[in-house]
Amino acid sequence: MEPHPFLTADGSHSLRSDRFAVAYHSTHGALQESRHIFLEAGLHPLLTAADTTAVHVLELGFGTGLNALLVRELAARHPGIHFRYLTYEAFPITPHLAAELNYCELLAVPSDRLAELHTADWDTEARLDPNFTFQKKREDFLTADFEPGWADVLFYDAFAPEDQPELWTQDAMQHCTRALRPGGALVTYCAKGQFKRNLRAAGFRVEALPGPVGKREITRAYHVDLS
Repeated sequence: MEPHPFLTADGSHSLRSDRFAVAYHSTHGALQESRHIFLEAGLHPLLTAADTTAVHVLELGFGTGLNALLVRELAARHPGIHFRYLTYEAFPITPHLAAELNYCELLAVPSDRLAELHTADWDTEARLDPNFTFQKKREDFLTADFEPGWADVLFYDAFAPEDQPELWTQDAMQHCTRALRPGGALVTYCAKGQFKRNLRAAGFRVEALPGPVGKREITRAYHVDLS
């Protein structure tokens, strides 16, 4: 059964998954949560560097496409930086369901900006804008054959550890280090103690950051090259 949409507190839509019995975003606000965690904590530090000409974003959990849409719109405001976005999703929603979501309306952008993300061919990198290329994969993230050190930032947006425990283990975090360049950052809403211990054991330097509305803290972790 497909997830069904609902309004969060900031007026933006999220979905509720019957498969996992959880919401895709915080009920306090999907849009404010994505901006706070993935743009402000994840991408903005990269964009402040004067020599940044390209940014590679890897995402686990394409979901509604909100994170990818926000990065696409950010790219439009930074024409001198080329953004490459690679996302993994095991349980994709249909383009028809995506069309019910109100993100483009709230961002005051054409509705096809989100639709193009959901209708893009799987496993094919597409240049959707002059400085934004996009690729989505429907395969197991934990066995994916990443190009070593490809990603500058990893949006880790899986369902919570109690719902998808295999994605939050030390082995899973070790897998993430293969995709991140030395110094690259993983950002996520999860701040559980065991998860942070797993990050450190996998070679990450872990930071606790203030969370968005309704959440005390989030996690940002930097890949430390120990070779």
